[in-house]
Amino acid sequence: MQIWRGLGEIPEHLPTVVTIGNFDGVHKGHQEVISRCVALATRLEATSVAITFDPHPLLVHRPDADFRLITPLEQRLDTLAETDLDATAVLAYVESLYTLTAEEFITQVLLEKFHIRGIVVGEDARFGANNSGNVNTLEAFGKKYGFAVEVVKDKVGQTGRRLSSSWARELLSLGNVSAAAEVLGHPHFIEGIVQHGFKRGRELGFPTANLDETSAGIIPADGVYAGWVRLAETSDERLPAAISVGTNPQFSGKTRTIEAHVLGRADLDLYGQAVVVEFIDRLRGMKKFDSLEGLLEQMDNDLLAAANILGVEPATRVEPTAVTAGL
Repeated sequence: MQIWRGLGEIPEHLPTVVTIGNFDGVHKGHQEVISRCVALATRLEATSVAITFDPHPLLVHRPDADFRLITPLEQRLDTLAETDLDATAVLAYVESLYTLTAEEFITQVLLEKFHIRGIVVGEDARFGANNSGNVNTLEAFGKKYGFAVEVVKDKVGQTGRRLSSSWARELLSLGNVSAAAEVLGHPHFIEGIVQHGFKRGRELGFPTANLDETSAGIIPADGVYAGWVRLAETSDERLPAAISVGTNPQFSGKTRTIEAHVLGRADLDLYGQAVVVEFIDRLRGMKKFDSLEGLLEQMDNDLLAAANILGVEPATRVEPTAVTAGL
């Protein structure tokens, strides 16, 4: 998939079929729209393109809002690259763009720059200054300027609720990562650089790869999760893990961290490397135990529960003297 960063990188005179959105999380609804965009582009002998924006419009219009992307731009592009799209165009969300009227956006951007033969959008699509354009105005412009318009009906979950990025964010804030995966169509993941921590885990037989709260992507609610760890650069191998999210109340921690223990492994040295942590299911909430022995007993149970959920061989805590990371 090609990536065009700005209108200046779009090839001249290339006919396209586009879909437009923020595509945060690239959830199942997004995937359906993208699939229909690719199909229409094939029929119209055009290039299929997703148009997205950076930064997210909410961060521009409501900079003080408590808002975090499910998948920041680079991770979003990686996920879009796994679809059948030919290209993704990243447009800077600046005043000269978002003050265009709906018709100016159609003529000055979609027609003059993208040379659209068609456009595919969801039922809730809005465009132009103050979101003045909707699917009805889009269909009217399609007739006026001679391009095809395809509107994809909302995709809903088992409860009948429309699949959306906001719903996925809500579920992640509750720690319900398995339900979030149903909305997204894939496990939620974060990416970050493994850092040195206090190394308490290795002393207890649970060495961890530590990420901090600045890692890319929404951090689910505090708790312990079953999931996978993989290297960002070589993503073929996925390592089963028990993942702790929180401030480590047992040791009066203040900073929120993500600590992933790869089941049964004492030989991994991931310091300074970019890793991806995938969340599969929540095992329990975060709590402070009455004793260290109580914590260790619970952590042993967490390892067994994680292995059972992930379908891998059970593992026990490792021998602290066998841990080689950072030596």
